Amino acid sequence: MNLIETALKQAIQNAVKKAFDTSIDLEEIVVEEPKSKEHGDYASNVAMRLAKVLKQNPRNVAQTILQEIDTKEGGIRQAEIAGPGFINFFMEAGSLSEVIKKVLTEDTKYGNTESSDKRKWNVEYVSANPTGDLHPGHARGASIGDSLTRIMKAAGYDVTREYYINDAGNQINNMAKSLQARYLQYFGVEAVVPEDGYHGKDLIEIAQTLANEVGDIYVNADKEESLPIFRTFGLREETKKLREDLLAFNVEFDVWTSEQSIYDRGLVEKALTKLIEQGHTYVHEEATWLKTTDFGDDKDRVLVRGNGLYTYLMPDIAYHLNKKDRGYDVLIDLLGADHHGYIARLKAAIQALGYPAGDLDVDIIQMARMIKDGEEFKMSKRTGKAVSLKDLTEAAGVDAVRYYFVSRAGDTHMDLDLDMASKQSNENPVYYAQYAHARMCSIQRNADMDVADTFERITHPKEIELCKIMIDFPQMIKDAALTRQPHKVCNYIQKLAAAFHGFYNECQVLNLEDGALSAQRLGLVKATQFTLRNALTLIGVSAPEKM
Repeated sequence: MNLIETALKQAIQNAVKKAFDTSIDLEEIVVEEPKSKEHGDYASNVAMRLAKVLKQNPRNVAQTILQEIDTKEGGIRQAEIAGPGFINFFMEAGSLSEVIKKVLTEDTKYGNTESSDKRKWNVEYVSANPTGDLHPGHARGASIGDSLTRIMKAAGYDVTREYYINDAGNQINNMAKSLQARYLQYFGVEAVVPEDGYHGKDLIEIAQTLANEVGDIYVNADKEESLPIFRTFGLREETKKLREDLLAFNVEFDVWTSEQSIYDRGLVEKALTKLIEQGHTYVHEEATWLKTTDFGDDKDRVLVRGNGLYTYLMPDIAYHLNKKDRGYDVLIDLLGADHHGYIARLKAAIQALGYPAGDLDVDIIQMARMIKDGEEFKMSKRTGKAVSLKDLTEAAGVDAVRYYFVSRAGDTHMDLDLDMASKQSNENPVYYAQYAHARMCSIQRNADMDVADTFERITHPKEIELCKIMIDFPQMIKDAALTRQPHKVCNYIQKLAAAFHGFYNECQVLNLEDGALSAQRLGLVKATQFTLRNALTLIGVSAPEKM
């Protein structure tokens, strides 16, 4: 509900109180934009809803409301009754164009709001194993996760962005053995990368870096004894590369948590002890089980195998308990589609630890197919025939890749056509939006005048349309944050860019014969540019001033 709608609802509410000595909650008053602009700027069915309670004809109720409504309070120019009792409202141009002043005053802060939700939120995303380059699946998760946290921050949420480094477990040992083989190969020693190891070129480069740093001192060393050296060095370099690639992709994190540190600090044992004390575990065939079926899972899950080793679930439970212990009220995990079956057991574990199920939410991010020259190209981190995040951004650019990945809901499948993403035409949505921004900046550069202080002459339908879309911006951010759907920002960007192009084609901004109108329209252009820039920033996409 934007500021104009709020004022209109307030006026309707006050009129109902005066006319019928009864009250109606603001949230019960529906105000929406009619499909046809001929039916006004906004319409409401409030009279039809009240007619049932008052036992009166809806049109008579509507007429009585209009007799009592304060048009100045609601910013109403004209109101009329339509159909069985709808009320159509035509707003004063000044009440709509007032948004221009607000945007110009708030600048980069326009759209930001305070939230009544004072909980602390932790959003975890990407969390790829440090065993190779980030692939398109990670890139989509990074795009959506980073955009979501930007949107939530703008909506006033207290959000922490977290990356969980999976640096414990067998996959890290396989990475270390693969690096060891590449190191030996560098010095001409015959060595084979394990079949279940990693064959990417990144490990070849890391092996060369290690060789340059330490020379051949590990060539004749015992393989088992020297393996921890390769594990430590490989983890350091792979994690460093992850950070650099994400930063180049405009993705930053507030916290990086190591899985190994969860073990080292005794947090796994702590979590297991708590589950046992809560009475939600049992031992069967020497294995320790969690009674996840008590919380809606389809079967109970093993925490500790009969041989004493933990399953993957146990350190994950410890990690989530650690996040709760750090003071976060709500935990949001953005996981890949292959983790869909993991959701029920994680939510069950949270409840077994004594927390409400709603303290953990898991959003699934589907994979995206990469299309080039009309054909799909595959990826595999293990075989080394991988399409990396770097490959994607070199082919289409950071802005295009981020925009395309955010433009669809994360739980839907999508194709990323790199030919279209890199196309410099209006068919490409990110180019279409950025070109609109660059055009706005060009208009301002060419204007030999200052922006007006008042905007009473902003009355053209195309101008009013732009104002109404800008008015909706803060509410759109709130809605995108609440529903955790960053693609709504892309929908808004396209709507705003299209409205601006429509305005530009019909309204001459800089008119030497009417400097006063030009100054007011220049203010509209500048406000639209600020709003579009802010929207693009929410999804980590740049707003170029020239193209």
